[in-house]
Amino acid sequence: MKSNSSTLIKLLVLGCLSVVCVAEDFDFFYFVQQWPGSYCDTKKSCCYPTTGKPAADFGIHGLWPNYKDGSYPSNCDPSNPFDQSEISDLRSSMQKEWPTLACPSGSGIEFWTHEWEKHGTCSESVIDQHGYFAAALNLKKKLNLLQALKSAGIQPNGDSYSLGNIKDAVKSGTGFTPFIECNVDESGNSQLYQVYFCVDTSGSDLIECPVFPHGKCGSQIEFPSF
Repeated sequence: MKSNSSTLIKLLVLGCLSVVCVAEDFDFFYFVQQWPGSYCDTKKSCCYPTTGKPAADFGIHGLWPNYKDGSYPSNCDPSNPFDQSEISDLRSSMQKEWPTLACPSGSGIEFWTHEWEKHGTCSESVIDQHGYFAAALNLKKKLNLLQALKSAGIQPNGDSYSLGNIKDAVKSGTGFTPFIECNVDESGNSQLYQVYFCVDTSGSDLIECPVFPHGKCGSQIEFPSF
């Protein structure tokens, strides 16, 4: 009897552990896109990838698991490193939609490695490595940010626009409220840098954000050319 009880307890413990392992350990994703003109128009500048200058369009920065209290998990599984063979069928799309602008020039592998190992591993209970990058590419297809802005008369030509007008244009064009992140150019002017959307834990459906990141922009924001 004692032996049976011991076995039952062990089974219960193992069962609990297995449930914990597959549980979603985050509340939502931030899907972040960046404007290359603003990345490059800073004191540190940028370097085009080895595949050449990217298109003048928003590029993916990342798909980041987050908690509703504003904190986020990171580097969740060192035993599951980035494996480029896992995304070989996605590579050409990633070079186009998820280009690196860091110096020195690179192919994108270092950038994608960082994104997977810091952020992607924290969602591996829900989507595997291939699924993670495919999810980001699919979200990019759903959100035509540049078209949403242009339709509202907001052009990447170095002019300044109000933060409110930019948010309204993005929400009108996409159906969801964005968070706008700014950086500053060499002259210290605030410029449109990154746009955040929120995504459910499946990585496929856009949702309204339960919490926004910290940060602020000036009331007038430049939208530089690229």
